[in-house]
Amino acid sequence: MASIEFINLGRRFDSGIDAVHELNLSIGDGEFMVLVGPSGCGKSTLLRMAAGLEEISSGEISIGGRVVNHIPAQQRNVAMVFQNYALYPHMTVRRNLDFPLRMQRLSPTDIDRRVMRIAEMLDLIPLLERKPKALSGGQRQRVAMGRAIIRKADLFLMDEPLSNLDAQLRVQIRSEIIRLQRELAITTLYVTHDQAEAMTLGQRIAVLNNGRLQQVAQPHVIYQHPANTFVANFIGSPGMNLIRGSLHRSQGNTLLQLGPLHLSLPERVVARYADLNSCSGQTILAGIRPNAIRITQAQSEVGLTARVTAVESMGHETILHLATELEVTAGEITDRAVSATQPRPLIALLPGHHGFSAGEQLTLSFEIDNLCLFDLQGQVIV
Repeated sequence: MASIEFINLGRRFDSGIDAVHELNLSIGDGEFMVLVGPSGCGKSTLLRMAAGLEEISSGEISIGGRVVNHIPAQQRNVAMVFQNYALYPHMTVRRNLDFPLRMQRLSPTDIDRRVMRIAEMLDLIPLLERKPKALSGGQRQRVAMGRAIIRKADLFLMDEPLSNLDAQLRVQIRSEIIRLQRELAITTLYVTHDQAEAMTLGQRIAVLNNGRLQQVAQPHVIYQHPANTFVANFIGSPGMNLIRGSLHRSQGNTLLQLGPLHLSLPERVVARYADLNSCSGQTILAGIRPNAIRITQAQSEVGLTARVTAVESMGHETILHLATELEVTAGEITDRAVSATQPRPLIALLPGHHGFSAGEQLTLSFEIDNLCLFDLQGQVIV
């Protein structure tokens, strides 16, 4: 096992595109770190640089305290699991598993002992004499993981290994990955574009966008306290509602105006933002998670009239698309200030099934304690 550190790491392609830009990230010995972000954000490029499969343009990669920039992939003692399994089709499961050990010229006794241990761990013993074409997708992925684990590598790299599986199998294999990582305590760097995978697997999550690191934290911290509006939108399904508003100070109170709403922020909320009072009179973005929106029976201090425009009922939860007087924005980070383009619905997420229909009028309230406040450049107010 070993720690891994990326120091001012960069990868620029010949086209001039920076796939990874001055990235700094440290992953502890035995830690499970998930890299998450949209397609093209640089996460797979970063993983391939760690494996030695991609050229480094600038910066350093250190594994176990040793800079590996110029060390060939086969000498880095890292194991990688790919999206497409990468099994040898002409070999049985047993031969696929023991292939790395035969390349290391271990004794037949040691090879057999380690193969049986991994096969038992991954429930592959009944499949040892089958070839990959006779296996299901989940079984192939377990063989691919077993072949990586059997090497006793310092670092375990996984590049979207579950993307080819159906939803039920993804849940099953996710639980197996969690169990294996805890049992083996292998330093793991896991790449996915699926934020649900990131939230359930990672001890910490690193969110990337356009080759730049946006935030690194535990899953619940990223969900509750996103560092910017990109993270707020990307993490969570549906993403956070971002509403243009303004802050004011009046008689010792901090007031947040969101369209027709005038909300008095409790001191416990104000205390989270050391510089909030200096933002008085400024336009800001207020973020509210869909599950922090409530349907009320009567107009109240924080009540807001809304019209249902669409309903998505999934049995265990209901997503409402709501037309309001609020200025809801995409809140994307750009080189310019965030600007609203066309009216966007407010999204509410309610537990269970609700029989609302399009056109129905509702009154909403917000859980003010769960508000997140951002400036117009999309950065959280600190």
